[in-house]
Amino acid sequence: MSSWRDAILSDFTPNVSNLTLVADPDCLLSEEKLALELRGRGFDLIEFSDPVEFRYAYESKYRSFWDREERSDLVVILHLRDVELKSLPFDLLQAGRKLSFTLGDLFPNLSYPVIEILDRSLLDALFEAQRKYPPDRLGDNATKDFILRHVFRVAAELIANEEELLNILLRLRYSKIQLPLTLAERIIQVLKNDDGFKAWPLSEIVPDDEAFFAFLQERWPLFLSRFGGVNHEWEDSLQYVLKYPGPGRLPFDHHEIKIYIEKFFLEGKLTPIEPKGVEVDAGSWIRCGIAMSGVDYGEPRISRLRDLVKGEIPTAGARYSDWIAFALKWAELSSLVHCGCDAEDKTWLREIGDSLNATFADWLTGHYSSLVNLPPSNPAMLHHVPRHLARDIEATSGCRVALIVLDGLALDQWVTIRQILQKQDANLVMRESAIFAWIPTLTSVSRQSIFSGKPPLYFPSSINSTNNEEKLWKHFWEGQGLSWQDVAYQRGLGDGDAASALDSAITPRKTKVVGLVVNKIDKIMHGMQLGSSGMHNQIKQWCQGGFLVSLIAQLLEYGYEVWMTADHGNIQCEGKGRPSEGVIAEIRGERVRVYPTPELRAQVADAFPFAHEWRPIGLPANYFPLVAGAHDAFLNSGDAIVGHGGITIEEVIVPLVKFERKTR
Repeated sequence: MSSWRDAILSDFTPNVSNLTLVADPDCLLSEEKLALELRGRGFDLIEFSDPVEFRYAYESKYRSFWDREERSDLVVILHLRDVELKSLPFDLLQAGRKLSFTLGDLFPNLSYPVIEILDRSLLDALFEAQRKYPPDRLGDNATKDFILRHVFRVAAELIANEEELLNILLRLRYSKIQLPLTLAERIIQVLKNDDGFKAWPLSEIVPDDEAFFAFLQERWPLFLSRFGGVNHEWEDSLQYVLKYPGPGRLPFDHHEIKIYIEKFFLEGKLTPIEPKGVEVDAGSWIRCGIAMSGVDYGEPRISRLRDLVKGEIPTAGARYSDWIAFALKWAELSSLVHCGCDAEDKTWLREIGDSLNATFADWLTGHYSSLVNLPPSNPAMLHHVPRHLARDIEATSGCRVALIVLDGLALDQWVTIRQILQKQDANLVMRESAIFAWIPTLTSVSRQSIFSGKPPLYFPSSINSTNNEEKLWKHFWEGQGLSWQDVAYQRGLGDGDAASALDSAITPRKTKVVGLVVNKIDKIMHGMQLGSSGMHNQIKQWCQGGFLVSLIAQLLEYGYEVWMTADHGNIQCEGKGRPSEGVIAEIRGERVRVYPTPELRAQVADAFPFAHEWRPIGLPANYFPLVAGAHDAFLNSGDAIVGHGGITIEEVIVPLVKFERKTR
């Protein structure tokens, strides 16, 4: 077999059985590429978790097909561990064939407790390593070493000096591959046997990205002091106390290390500082980490980021995680350009953005459906977020959780906000990632999926409204064992005193889960006449007013684990023609129109070639969107707005941030 997927796919031949029941405790069928292959063969995948919700989808979408003797291959997946297929409803057991797949079947000689924590995207490399270097039966530590060596290219016992250690830690961070905690602990265990690393804060910087970058950040001034005057006046005046133990001077100028350091400054992971008396050549790589009063370093950074993003645009075969990693870089560049004044930069950003979004739209068409059933342990879509929070609560014995939804916040606008928050509260730690919104990127679709923890398919009656959000939010947590009194919800936030607004919504010592909607950015967007640059300017002014930082601080003070996301982003767009269709469309937005039948949608689509007939993935019956791409809108020619509802990277990929307090 060339892939671990082949062993599973051999059991899926189309038109053998209408219904296939699969015990899949390790979420193998939800893996992105396997899910795509199954759908390419004509199989629909549906997870069995809530019996009532499943019954609704099963009866409305599949039983009716079969009753009409129409073909439809349905795969019902049971993910729950220690739950057998016989727990499924009797009528399914009578009608369906039964299969079971586990990681233990695929990797019989590796320790199951170790391999089960791996992200499923890593199984390709592990399967290939098993084929090339067949292992004997391995225990826990030997399995960890096998995975580290062959999947992560880390042989901890061979790390001989600080250059090698630093290079490995930088490479792991830049690869965007999340090193599982148990593997990080194995690296620490091995390195602690080496006297050369006893002074390093390994337990903090190996598993924790934020601690690692803080460790680098506080040593950057000491590195720059080498480039001061003859008397090293700046170094002498530092009176520098390192918060993290370990060597004061790191080999940032090592030929392999400096490449990563420059990229992390460009991407905003490290922050340039303003030293005194430091003299470096204008073309030196070190300039990336230097800010000088009165000198605009935005342009050099924009130039370098342009080169970086041009070389890293994902391809047609990319994974969703590749698009998220790229979107974070694109957001850094977009924020710099929109907050600047250079017209040439804005023209370039728009042109490359149109090309980029054409590639992204094609990728979404083929890959978006594979994201829906991914496990929530590493959230990929907005409906995964509450399920992820529920797992956090379960894993930490009842911690309290707060979710802030910034309505309409684009990822590049988050970059602008992040920079202000860093200045307002130096002790605030922001663990940032990104996540896919629901398409069409409408508030009523995407935000309800956040608060319900479900695809829009399961709230058809409220698909065009947000009035059921509180009910959906409380119903979700009721399913997790909480009472309605344990759960709070409040929307319409963004102005006034944050502490007072919060205290009116929750009882600090009693409320266990709180969902908060900050509508201010959406209001700014719908009144915006100055495009994306105007959005950044007004968002910056709002954030400087202190509402958001106060809200986060108050929640942290009350002991909540604080998360933030957005329901969709936004983009500056111009009219390409307004359909004259009377009451045919059920939703008539500037970036999306929704029709009750595909035939009605097709009639309009023929006249508007810029629009995409979006396949109704995870959407209710009789809901067929026609969505705009690039910077186009269903407006009269010449009209311009900042809008949402389309399928650009700016609208679809939104921030997901966890806030904490520094412990040092």
